[in-house]
Amino acid sequence: MPEHLRVIVADDNPVVRAGLTALLSGREDIEVAAQAADGREAYEAAVRHHPDVILLDVRMPGVDGITALPHLVGLAPVLMTTYSRESDIVHEALRLGACGYLVHGEFTADQLVDAVRDAKLGRAHFTHTASNALLATVRATYAPATPGVPPVAASRGVFAGTPSQQQADMAHSLLSQREVEVMDLIASGMTNQQIAATCFISQKTVKNHINRIFAKLNAESRGQAIAIWHGLSHSQGGPTHG
Repeated sequence: MPEHLRVIVADDNPVVRAGLTALLSGREDIEVAAQAADGREAYEAAVRHHPDVILLDVRMPGVDGITALPHLVGLAPVLMTTYSRESDIVHEALRLGACGYLVHGEFTADQLVDAVRDAKLGRAHFTHTASNALLATVRATYAPATPGVPPVAASRGVFAGTPSQQQADMAHSLLSQREVEVMDLIASGMTNQQIAATCFISQKTVKNHINRIFAKLNAESRGQAIAIWHGLSHSQGGPTHG
């Protein structure tokens, strides 16, 4: 029997709230413990109901999702479910601790359910708009400046559609072999304790590796590191190795 998950759905649109609630309530292992119309109500509901996962919209009257997010992530994993698709909003949500970002119209009912279940396990989910926003940032961050070549051309390669070899080499040189191993385990959803046991190292050593990984990937949270790692992996056709 799967673990029973308690979820809070926060969205100012009652139709959206009802739709998300209906999709989740149809699963025997998921219960919508409460609904909220803004960030303040979401926080109060989280304190009262101790949810396993919070679904959070971005734009809401009163206290919006981005404002409420730092207060909610300490109570439960927060999965953004929103119509907001701007790159800066995606980045800010991840910086503040969101464990995933789903844009309405880009996910199915089953994908939503999988995202909720995985959020509880620390695994990140992103729909294509959010993934593209993150990948664009990764490419802009790590693509080298090429004299005489416009930035867009440099990020795509000398010929349209051809990845820059310099960019690929830079991505591959980001992490050491051990850091690649640790990052792969992070992306698989393992906790620090599980990573330590798998790699036969102490949790303190795991934390040291993670700090170096975050610095190299320019990530400020576990969810953001996973998103960047997936972006690099997809853009290079496989995991990056150093």
